[in-house]
Amino acid sequence: MVTMASGTSPAIIAAGRLALAVMAGSVAGADTTNAPSRGPEILRQYTYDVIHVWPHDREAFTQGLVYLDGQFLESTGLYGSSSLRRVELQTGKVLQRVDVPARYFAEGLAVLRGRAYQLTWQGGNGFVYSAATLQFERGFSYPGEGWGLTTDGSELILSDGTAQLRFLDPGTFEERRRVTVRAAGRLVDRLNELEYVKGEVWANVWLSDRVVTLDPATGRVTGVVDFTGLLPSTDRTGAEDVLNGIAYDAVGDRLWVTGKRWPKLFEVRLKAK
Repeated sequence: MVTMASGTSPAIIAAGRLALAVMAGSVAGADTTNAPSRGPEILRQYTYDVIHVWPHDREAFTQGLVYLDGQFLESTGLYGSSSLRRVELQTGKVLQRVDVPARYFAEGLAVLRGRAYQLTWQGGNGFVYSAATLQFERGFSYPGEGWGLTTDGSELILSDGTAQLRFLDPGTFEERRRVTVRAAGRLVDRLNELEYVKGEVWANVWLSDRVVTLDPATGRVTGVVDFTGLLPSTDRTGAEDVLNGIAYDAVGDRLWVTGKRWPKLFEVRLKAK
């Protein structure tokens, strides 16, 4: 999400990793204060196999990734270099690029009914484009921050860095409802880039190598995917080059992940730990 220059410290990163380590383990003894009373929850835990490695633009500060008709649409961030791109899968070549005004830090991306919706971080503004041409159509606004965006085919689903997901009307952008994301009663925040996969929302957890899967009706975390080791440390240029970017091909049942300034994009298959 935000860059290290915005105040992230090693202590914050360590705290985030510790919280995720607890979440990824057995949660039978978790504190369930303010959570519905029920039996122990055991999260599904996954690791991965790499099916194929594709090139990815090292300069892309990836904030949103969508597979569409054999190519990717990608939203990249940072002030002064934010963009919306059409990217060739096989080569990583940027086929088309629309620059976002320098005053905005672009964020999550979703495609619904032929339109691409792009968020900005703290600007409170989003942009709507034709998914076919990337022609700008109109803007919209929303309160608070914008981090990740996906769709269930009916609504837009927005993350804002907290433990809440908002469900928006794609026509009016009014909030229809929201859910609070919890794993066995513990709030799970720093939810970043989102993808809708087989009826669940998948969310990168910022500053970690993990993705959580969750029930969009309740916000309950159902699983944790551990992508530790996916990109070697020798391929990273800094502490902010974290996992961020999930794309799913529902027709071919294919899954890709990448990260901010990663030189590689990975087609992966999950496997139970």
